[in-house]
Amino acid sequence: MDINDSKDGCGCPVFAFQRMMSGKYKVRILWDLKDGARRYGEIRSGLLRGAAADSTVIAPRVLSRELKALTESGLIERKDYGTVPPKVDYRLTPLGKSFVPVIDRIRKWGSRHLAAA
Repeated sequence: MDINDSKDGCGCPVFAFQRMMSGKYKVRILWDLKDGARRYGEIRSGLLRGAAADSTVIAPRVLSRELKALTESGLIERKDYGTVPPKVDYRLTPLGKSFVPVIDRIRKWGSRHLAAA
């Protein structure tokens, strides 16, 4: 995604980043993939870990949409093994790996400042 492609034409990297990462699960998916490739079900299980007991189940359509958007933005890649039953996994691209330290900093900031929340 080119930062100059933003609809308002401002070319603002923060705005472009916000648009690219909008969505409830994208950052969590990237964080879950930091340790290696995962299949769809493993990603879904990872998103459910730590969720509040009263939280709603992640709709398959929503997760598929988030994975597709991350793939289109170049942060993850999808590998289809072409087998029956279908086997597909997702892994971070070099661009996605470059974002992991940013997520780690956010996680550390949250641990320090949001622990009491």
